[in-house]
Amino acid sequence: MEAHEEKQTLVKIGISHGDVNSISYEIIMKALSDARLLELFTPIVYGSSKVASYHKKFLGIHDFNFHLIRNVEQALHGKANMVNIFKDEIKIDLGQSTETAGQAAFQSLEMATDDLAKGHIDALVTAPINKQNIQSRHFNFPGHTEYLTQKFGTQESLMLMVSNQTRIGVITGHIPLREVPGQISRERILSKVKIFNNSLKKDFGITKPKIALLGLNPHAGDKGVIGKEEQEVIIPAIKEAFDQGILLFGPYPADGFFGSASFSHFDGILTMYHDQGLIPFKTLSFKSGVNFTAGLPIVRTSPAHGTAFDLAGKNSASPEAFREAVYLAIDIVRNRKLFEEHTTNPLDVDSEREENDS
Repeated sequence: MEAHEEKQTLVKIGISHGDVNSISYEIIMKALSDARLLELFTPIVYGSSKVASYHKKFLGIHDFNFHLIRNVEQALHGKANMVNIFKDEIKIDLGQSTETAGQAAFQSLEMATDDLAKGHIDALVTAPINKQNIQSRHFNFPGHTEYLTQKFGTQESLMLMVSNQTRIGVITGHIPLREVPGQISRERILSKVKIFNNSLKKDFGITKPKIALLGLNPHAGDKGVIGKEEQEVIIPAIKEAFDQGILLFGPYPADGFFGSASFSHFDGILTMYHDQGLIPFKTLSFKSGVNFTAGLPIVRTSPAHGTAFDLAGKNSASPEAFREAVYLAIDIVRNRKLFEEHTTNPLDVDSEREENDS
């Protein structure tokens, strides 16, 4: 394959610019200033050239420029492309949560996901948003995960935290802790397990994934002494998953499971609620962790950290997690293509060829 043809096959990744008062522009520009990264994919940022110029000047970044384009078709390989979607000025209040920043975050996200739905880009990396100021009649969701699940017509998805050390999914996601026990059912566990199992095969290239399931109660209920959910709901769900050919093990007490490094023996870990999974994950991988939404027909990743308003404008934010989110998006796009190629029925391919020849 010639060099020109190889460039044409580069993955196109859209990047929503997140909250303009946060570290988003800093981590985006720092990551895309590495020419080696641009050899792997073609980035398209949905943002504002004026906001970018403000952050460049404030942070003292002089050796980086965006290539401004009107649409994805104009994107150039080897360039940090930006679809300049804002004609008007956007007021910047570094480190502050403002309504203007929330509106700008949603506009970027909406245009990026529209292009993703049309197939103009291969994947989406979302820079951090503020979950409060983005709320409006257009965006009434706890976060990106729920918005994307509805946007792409999927009944259910799985928030998956990924690092070089582990992959952790959460069954109940962004809900108040008091509501968690009522949301834990055999059906819900099995649904999330199936999404996880399929994702490990299709998105991560693992042929026979082994998944660990944590308990809800301390000591995983201690055989019913500290809660009945394990005996009545979780263990029956594990048995049913096994009967369906899914290698699901547990329930494991969360504290000892992570404390003894048992997590390293599994391809994925499914936790019962948000903090049960994210506290150990961020302890292990705070600087490089990635959030991936499994179970969707599209590929979306994000750095696992938030807006970090306290670091905004200080030129001290690390682009490592954002860079890892890009790497993961590229890998998943490629893994899905390989999975489709390997699962395509050769008889179907032959039939298509006969139709084309006739």
